[in-house]
Amino acid sequence: MNIRFDLPDELSASAPPEARGLARDEVRLLVASPSGVHHSVFASLAEHLRPGDLLVVNTSGTLPAAVDARRAGRPIVVHFATSLDDGAWIVELRAPGGPLLDGRPGERLELPGGASLTLLSPAVPGAARLWRAAVAVPVDGGVTAFLAAAGRPIRYGYVPRAWPLSDYQTVFAREPGSAEMPSAARPFTSALVTRLVTEGVLFAPLLLHTGVSSPEAGEPPQAERFRVPATTAALASWVRTRGGRVIAVGTTAARALESAVSGGEVHAAEGWTDLVLGPDRPARVVDGIITGLHAPEASHLLLLEAVAGRELVQRAYDAAVERRYLWHEFGDVSLLLRR
Repeated sequence: MNIRFDLPDELSASAPPEARGLARDEVRLLVASPSGVHHSVFASLAEHLRPGDLLVVNTSGTLPAAVDARRAGRPIVVHFATSLDDGAWIVELRAPGGPLLDGRPGERLELPGGASLTLLSPAVPGAARLWRAAVAVPVDGGVTAFLAAAGRPIRYGYVPRAWPLSDYQTVFAREPGSAEMPSAARPFTSALVTRLVTEGVLFAPLLLHTGVSSPEAGEPPQAERFRVPATTAALASWVRTRGGRVIAVGTTAARALESAVSGGEVHAAEGWTDLVLGPDRPARVVDGIITGLHAPEASHLLLLEAVAGRELVQRAYDAAVERRYLWHEFGDVSLLLRR
C-alpha cells in the first residue's frame, strides 16, 4: 500500500450527519486536482464541475444484511455478503471482536423464524473469513425477503448504535443487493441532483452490488455482480469524445464502469467482475471519483491511485487528516480529479 497516513479514532464518523444536525449534503467536501486541494461542502459540488461532465451513479440498494444467529447454542451475527447464481450465499460469521475464522464445512447455524444456514466451503481457497453457504428460509420471496424481516444494516465498531435502513440508502438506490451501502452517493439529495442537471452536469446509472469489507490481510477484493446499460456506455463514450470528464460516484461505480471497457471504449456489459484497479491496472475511462475517506489498510486506496495517481491521493489524505475530516460511510467526502 503506497498511501501512508495515521487515522485517529476520533475521525471515524460514529453517526449519520443528520444526527449531528447536518443535512446529507452539508458534509464537508475535499476537492483535489492537479491545481491543488480545496475545501468546501458537498452542497457546493456544482462549483467544482463543468457543464458536460458525467456523473456515473450506482443504483444498488442496501440490504439489511446482518442477522442474529445461534452457533452451537451461542449467539453470533451472520453478514450476508453476496447472492450467487446457484442460490448459495457468501456469508461472514462475526463476533463482537471481529470475524470468526473457525468455520467448518457442513456446520449448521440456526437463524430467526425457523431459518437455517449450512456452511459449504470457503469462498476463497486458503482463507477462512468468507464461506459459501446454503440458506433455508421458510418464507416466500427467498433470502432477500427473509433479510427484510429479520435483518438490520451491517455496522462496525466505530458506529456504536443502530440506525434505520433508510440511513443506509442513497437517493439513487433502486435495486436491493448491496451488503454495505455504496456510501459515496449518500450526500446527494434530490435538490442537489436537480441543481446539477440544470447546470449541465449529466448523470448515468449502472449497478454493482457490493459485498462486505474488512478483508483478511492479503485477501483480494471479491467478485461482485454488475451491470452497465448500453445507454450509460454510449453516454460515457460521447462525453469523452467531447472533452467532458467521466466521474465515478464511488469506488463501486468506478469498478463497474472500468469492467465494461474493451478496446479503449465502454460497452454494455453485465455479469461478475473480479477487476482490481490499482497502479498495475489504471483507470482507462474514469477521469475522477467522488468517494468517502477510506481506512489506511483499505484496498480502495489502490483504486483511488488508479484513477487519480498516488501523489494526488496522498496530498488529499494528508489534507483530510490535517483538517480533521470524518471517515467512513457517515463521514465527509472527497472529489479527486486527474484532469
